[in-house]
Amino acid sequence: MAALHHEGTLAGETILVIDDGRENREFLIEYVLQPNGYQVIEARDGKEGVELALEHHPDLILLDLQMPRMNGVDVLKYLNSRQLDIPVILMTFHGSEEIAVEVYRLGVRDYVKKPYTVEEMLNAVERSLMEVRLRKEKESLTERLVHTNRELQRRVAELNVLHSVGKNVTELTNLSELLPRMVDAATQITQAEEGYIYLVENGRLICRAHKRAGSPRARPADFEVSDRVPHYVIKQCQPLVLKPEHLAGEGIQALSAAYAPVMLRGEVMGALGVSNVSPDTRLFSKHDSALLSMLTDYMAISIENARNFEALRLAKETENQRMRVTFEKLVPPSVVDRVLANPDGLRLGGTRQEISVIFADIRGYTTWSENAPPEKVVEMLNDYLSLAAEIILAWDGTLDKFFGDGLMAIFNAPKSQADHVHRATDAALALMRAGEEMRARRGDTLAYSIGVHVGEAVVGYIGTERAMNYTAIGDVVNTAKRLQELAPAGHIWVEDSIVRRLGEQVEAQPLGEVKIRGRKQPALAYDLMGLRPSL
Repeated sequence: MAALHHEGTLAGETILVIDDGRENREFLIEYVLQPNGYQVIEARDGKEGVELALEHHPDLILLDLQMPRMNGVDVLKYLNSRQLDIPVILMTFHGSEEIAVEVYRLGVRDYVKKPYTVEEMLNAVERSLMEVRLRKEKESLTERLVHTNRELQRRVAELNVLHSVGKNVTELTNLSELLPRMVDAATQITQAEEGYIYLVENGRLICRAHKRAGSPRARPADFEVSDRVPHYVIKQCQPLVLKPEHLAGEGIQALSAAYAPVMLRGEVMGALGVSNVSPDTRLFSKHDSALLSMLTDYMAISIENARNFEALRLAKETENQRMRVTFEKLVPPSVVDRVLANPDGLRLGGTRQEISVIFADIRGYTTWSENAPPEKVVEMLNDYLSLAAEIILAWDGTLDKFFGDGLMAIFNAPKSQADHVHRATDAALALMRAGEEMRARRGDTLAYSIGVHVGEAVVGYIGTERAMNYTAIGDVVNTAKRLQELAPAGHIWVEDSIVRRLGEQVEAQPLGEVKIRGRKQPALAYDLMGLRPSL
């Protein structure tokens, strides 16, 4: 009998034939199933059939009804009890409505009465397998959809990581903080257990950040690397993916590893690497090395930005130091600090606040300078005024200005000083003692006269936009100046407010009221003798 082929038959399914009749099995196999490309398993009775069904899970069962050891109905019941959802075509010589109802209830898809033709059986097989094929196609499409969805989710996660890295590049300039974040991004985007960043520094390869297996976050690092793999990646300037057999040859205890060089404008700066060490982790692919290469692009930019920022910071510090050294010769150090800390605050204007003011003048200077060479005059001024400046700065005062052979200093500005009255008075006494020591060393007749006062003044930058000076303006300044002018050489005159503020600490000789030029009211003056230690 010639084999009959059906057009459109999707052959390849596995069909289990369960029939105790050898001739019937051979007919099905040789003329119906094999010529149409089906894979065949045969069983001689019901018991053997259920064993083969459990072992092979065929796509279709051709089941005889009457068999020894286990008939067709018992086979169906057993398959149902094991929840095997396999379509069944029942074959029998004795068909009846009762049998049809029972077998259909047990899961039979079709019913073929013996004897049957090849066409009849093949049509029944095709009808039963159509559902199997549709189900398989649905399962395949579902699996592909789930896989595609997982891949899509992974790509979205990768984009989120890259977006986060891009933000870090623009926001962070500290490499000790930035590089561990890069390692975290690399391990996250490649699903790796470990990660490393190596940088080439002075011909050596230094690990600057690493994440170990089991650690939640990467950490900064600082140790030299001797492994050949990162050296090879840097030398070849190419990404690299290593399988277990490659790593075993290198003596590296890891399941898989991936590396990418860090490059900027053709210069190799280092390498980024990840690895998996646990047996149940995934092997890396070329896609992972491509992701690492994308990260290294960000990383190269971030390293360059950080280095530029550090160079700019150092240049700024150098410039500030140079400016400080230069301007501290012209401007009080506290004012220089204030300007460098807040350049935008350098504008005209002032604030009202309480200050203590010192004026000091070198008495005898005019007469002495008339008969001295100019070089000696300059030397003398430098000696006495340098001495005065050192005393004022040592007591944390603000040296306001020099004028001829005199100077002005203020306390409690720009830095607040709760004890500014005591500081100013103590500084005046120290200046007088130092001046006497200077006179003894030099062998001249020069001496300071000093005036000290406390009160409110307007303190700030006074002048014009092109030429300004940090100073104080107010009656307290004028009074301190007049007291200095009235004080004899070697004396310190203070106003009554100083004595009242210092109380029992001050030693002063009352002088009574003195006329202050430019003021209607006289001042109650004292000759300052010393300060008692506070109890």
